[in-house]
Amino acid sequence: MPVIVFDLDDTLYDELTFVRSGFKAVAAFLEEQKGIPAEQSYADMLERLERDGRGKVFDAVLQEYDCYSKRLAARCVAVYRAHRPDIRLFPDAEYALETLGAYPLYIVTDGNKHVQWNKLQALGLAAHPNIRRCFVTRRFGIRREKPSPYCFGLICRAERTEPRDVVYVGDNPNKDFVGIKPLGYRTVRIRRGSYAGLRKPAEYEAEHEIDDLTELIEYIRRIYG
Repeated sequence: MPVIVFDLDDTLYDELTFVRSGFKAVAAFLEEQKGIPAEQSYADMLERLERDGRGKVFDAVLQEYDCYSKRLAARCVAVYRAHRPDIRLFPDAEYALETLGAYPLYIVTDGNKHVQWNKLQALGLAAHPNIRRCFVTRRFGIRREKPSPYCFGLICRAERTEPRDVVYVGDNPNKDFVGIKPLGYRTVRIRRGSYAGLRKPAEYEAEHEIDDLTELIEYIRRIYG
């Protein structure tokens, strides 16, 4: 029986919705603290994101409203990280988690441990009846983030299985597959999110690609029956 492991951001939900949710929380905070209309600062954050990427969005917006300080910028980051996100699973993710529930299901995700756990809770994944465990890699130290195979090894030991019977589904070819492919794990890349159009050398790419998680169900059934 295969063990199926999912990435989180842009694999099971749209990560941009988390960013927007966080920006709204920061905009509300700035309205309360500085009287800046939340709708206005939120629009400015989105514009900065579109033009410059994530980087220093809060720094730039605070400078624009002539209220920048390191302390206030740090508080904005803290609000962003601590807020209860308004996010939803992709419909095909909901369907896949239900349909594949007969198999052992896990999640392995990188990033700030508090932020990622807030996401997992908001999405209903932390206590999902079909998910055996959610691994936030940074809880084991930043060196355990992908491409480290560390958490995948923990899953193999928990399930008493070999890498060839573990299927990992992710979206980021920069790090999702290169550390586990040489060990024999099966890898599936879902082409969506900010990395959808990215192409990497063969050692970074997954052995199989899909556009939708309903295709994963077909793949699992074809390989394992």
